[in-house]
This record gives sequence, structure tokens and C-alpha cells, in this order.
Amino acid sequence: MAEKRQGKTITVEQIASPIRRPKEQRATLIGLGLNKLRRRATLEDTPSVRGMIARVQHLVRVVDEA
Repeated sequence: MAEKRQGKTITVEQIASPIRRPKEQRATLIGLGLNKLRRRATLEDTPSVRGMIARVQHLVRVVDEA
């Protein structure tokens, strides 16, 4: 099995509501661990997470990159 590496993290905050948005965008927010306004999630900084953030960039903001 692969060992988990201590990588960089990224914190995102939801700043807009998913109401009247396509269900794909709602699912992406849930995948990021967000589902309510002002909720924050700290995630591992990977290309897949960056891609998810790019898909809903109008609904979230990056708070911190460590």
C-alpha cells in the first residue's frame, strides 16, 4: 500500500449558495465538504481538488494555502 505523505493543504470557504445551480456543481461542493454558506474545509492540495475548486470557483474562495 502507498504511504500517505504530509503534503500541502488548502482551505476553501463557501461564499455563495448552490440554489439554482446545476446538480453537478452541488455535487462538487459536497465532494469538497461544503454545503452551507461560510463553511470551511481543509483539503489536501492535489490536482483533483484544484480541478474541483476551478469548477465551482464562483461559489467558493481559497482562504489559506499552507
